[in-house]
Formats: sequence, structure tokens, C-alpha cells
Amino acid sequence: MFTRGQLRCLRPFAVSLSISLLAGCGVFSSEDSDDEDVITVGTTSAPTTLDPAASWDGSWELYRNVFQTLLSFPSGATEPQADAARSCRFTDDSSTVYACTLRDDLTFSDGDELDAAAVKHTFDRIRRIDVKGGPAGLLGSLASVSTEGERTVVFRLKKPDATFPFVLATPAMSIVDPDDYPADGLREGNEVTGSGPYELDDYRVDEKAVLVRNDRYVGAADRKNDAVTIRYFDDSGAMVDALREKELDLTFRGIAAEDIVAQQGADKEEHLRLVEGAGAEIRYLVFNPKDPWARKPAVRKAFAQVLDRPALAHKVYKDTVDPLYSMVPRGVNGHTTGFFDEYGEPSAAKAERILTAAGITERVPLTLWYATDRYGSVTASEFAELKRQLEASGLFRITIKGRPWKAFEAGYEEGRYPVFGRGWFPDFPDAENFIAPFVGERNVLNTPYPSPRITENLLPRSRREADRGKVADEFEAAQGVLVDDVRLLPLWQGKQYIMASEEIAGGERALDPSAIMMMWELSRKTSW
Repeated sequence: MFTRGQLRCLRPFAVSLSISLLAGCGVFSSEDSDDEDVITVGTTSAPTTLDPAASWDGSWELYRNVFQTLLSFPSGATEPQADAARSCRFTDDSSTVYACTLRDDLTFSDGDELDAAAVKHTFDRIRRIDVKGGPAGLLGSLASVSTEGERTVVFRLKKPDATFPFVLATPAMSIVDPDDYPADGLREGNEVTGSGPYELDDYRVDEKAVLVRNDRYVGAADRKNDAVTIRYFDDSGAMVDALREKELDLTFRGIAAEDIVAQQGADKEEHLRLVEGAGAEIRYLVFNPKDPWARKPAVRKAFAQVLDRPALAHKVYKDTVDPLYSMVPRGVNGHTTGFFDEYGEPSAAKAERILTAAGITERVPLTLWYATDRYGSVTASEFAELKRQLEASGLFRITIKGRPWKAFEAGYEEGRYPVFGRGWFPDFPDAENFIAPFVGERNVLNTPYPSPRITENLLPRSRREADRGKVADEFEAAQGVLVDDVRLLPLWQGKQYIMASEEIAGGERALDPSAIMMMWELSRKTSW
């Protein structure tokens, strides 16, 4: 997904995506920095919980830096590689038994031993607690976890699943200390006991997380700094202002389009650098089948027929995002343009015919909900543009409502929103992860979407194939089902932007394939 280089700015990274440093290749770096100055990072994506058993969201950003997983994606990797594990592999011909042997001398930050029993405890509690909207859904193929001695963990799967190593590499599978994380409940409070590159020295909800070097760490991360403070912002403008005032060293996640465009222009601020990368973030709408209007296929199809994605990308996001016509983004094997193929250019006349054929002659009332503080302050303008497009057709009467993330999340989990907006950063770089999490009776949206053809046929077929380049047909067929149903409506595909002080190196290496920042890659330049 992201690239770097010494003599040039480009190098392959993941799922055929690339990155470029707009200000030019950085020529000053510090590979062995001993600078103990704290690096301060700003983001609009604050954790919702500190317990990995409860989170399938942006909380992973913090987890990646304070916990360990058996496998992970180091900088530049396209396949999961050993982290807390020394090695992992399928031990049978049917890809249903997967074994990992741990590194020696692993301990948690409090000195407790990290052994096979701790790993088994971690996975057992995720499934036992089974938090609504939590990561247990990622373990649908897992039948059991057992240990062989103190260093080996064996996962037995219900059916072949070639994506299981990718699941193990997600921060949802962060290994936790059995002494601090109860087997049948979530850990309370603001403390973390992990084995990652950093310890969580201080945490203030929705304000900041202070990370300091974990001297007990044994793993793959090559730390370029000793401490990082992450500051959380509700407003992207305030975040970028803090960077300009040198209160931050780097910002990512939620940078407003106008700030990106300004930094790309002739009047850019010379002390700042912008890193741009083609990313796999997507934004989409969800239709609630319990709502009397959103449940009607004709309403959803008319909505899709009116939607003008290019206008949304240009007017609101200043072309810093690209229109998206399938749930699987460009650059990922299995991407299609299904919604464009089905609906073509926006047309109020075609949408009216869809509604009329279903006996709907009145203006359709719909309320669209969004999170006010999750994806950047520009989200309000995005939904205002959606309202404008829909009402300009003469076919819809739209109400827009927003809530802060935690209240917003509670609302859609309880099924209270007719239509709501969500963003998705992939758990791992495979088309599976842009389809499987959203379908089935239980999914990450807590909005049941039974689709037997996808869940019982296409996905199981794809999981039997270890060569992920050979499963495009299954994913294209699955997306055909999504286009027919219009339960999920893709809007745009994002690019990845990091804005940083010219003193900071490593930004182009710091994002993994899921656009999660590996804070240990950041450093201060020491020569000019």
C-alpha cells in the first residue's frame, strides 16, 4: 500500500498500491536515532475501548503499538510475518490446522511470562465474551485452540480458511495477560498490560495516549524513537492548526481536504511535508432492513440511481478521494465497477421509474445519520451534499442527523438509524475483508444481512484457495449480489495522507497495509 526508496520514491508495498512524497524524496534520515525527544502525533480516531476483546474499530491503532500479535505486517510486507511467534504454518494438507511456535523470553510489560497458555487465554476470551460488534466475528472459522508445551499454540479450524494467518495479524488478536484480563469479562479502567514495542504510560479518554519504550519487548519492530504521545482531536481543522503551531510533529487520519489542497499548492507551508498514498479506505452507506422505507429494494435502488459520486468527491473532498463503485476498492484483487455497470450516470428520471414501478409515488422520507467526530469534520459537508443530490431529484425528503462516535455506534447497533454512514479500513489486504465482515446474521455493523450465496458458497470456496490471486471470480460474483441487494452502497475510496514537520522522518514507512500507524518507524532527522 505504501512505498519508499533511497534513490527513488517508489517501491512495492501491498495490494498493488503505492505512495509518493509530494515534497520529494526525503534525503535526511536517522536509522539509529537515540533522540529521546517525544514525538507527538495527532489523529481524529480515538480508541473506543482499551480491551482488544471488545474492539473491531479504530482502537486498533493504539493496540498495534502496545500489544503484540502472533503475526504482523512489518513495513513493506504484503504477507503476514512472525512477530510474537517465531514461526507459524499450516500443518496439514487441508489447511485446517495452524500451529505457531512462540519466540523465547517473551514477557508482558509487567514482567509476567507470555507463553502458549496466555495466547490460548486471549483467543478463548474473545469468543467467550463475544462482545456485540467485537472481533469474535473474525474467528468464525476457528473450532478450538490448544497448547503443546509452553511455546506452541495449535488452532483447529472448522473448515479450510487460507485467510486465517491474516486474521492472526490483526490487532484484534492482541495477546493479553491472563492475570489482568479476565476470562469471562472485559478489563475495566485505563490500564494496559501488553508486550508490544511501547507501554501505555498515561491515557486520558478522547484526549491523549502517552507511549514509552517497553524495555521488555522482544519482537520484529525496530524502534526509531523512545516515546510517542498521541493526541486525539474532534475537529480536523484544530488538529492541523496544532501542527502548524508546532504543537504536533505529525498528523494523519481525518486531515480535511482543504488542508491537503493547501499544502499541495504554491502557498504551502515550507516547514511541513505531505505524504500521499493510494489507500484502501472506503466510505459507504448502510440501509437498515427494519426501517419501513429503507427496507424497500426500490427505495435503495432509486437512491443508488440518483447518487453522484464524482460530484461528492469533487465538491466536498476536492478530489482527494476517488468515486467507488464496489465494496472492494481498486488495487485489491476482485475489484469491480458493479454499481456503475448497473446504474451508469446519475438519473432522476430512471430513479423515478424504479419507484413508480414499485407503486411509490410520494417523496420518500429518509433520515441519514453520521458520526460527527470519527472521520473528520468534513463528514458534515459530505452528508449535506448527499441531501442536496437526493432532494434535487424531487424524489426524496431527507433529514440529516449526526452524533459523536460512541453515541452514534450505540444507535446503529440498536438498529435505530434508517440509513447511516460508515468508513472501513481493511483488517487485512484481501477482498474477503471488504465483503465477509458486512454479511451474515451477525456482522460488524450489527445489521443482519443474510446472504446464503455469499456466506455458504462464495466465501467458503475462496477460503480454500491459498493463492489469493486465483479467487477473483468468487469475489466478483459476491459483489454482484451486493449490487442486486443495495444493502450497502459504496461512496468513495480514500487516499492516505500524512502531514508532518520537516524534522520528522519515517512517515512513508509507518503505515501498514491496513493504514495503521506503526509509531516506532517515526524519528527525528539528525542531519541537514
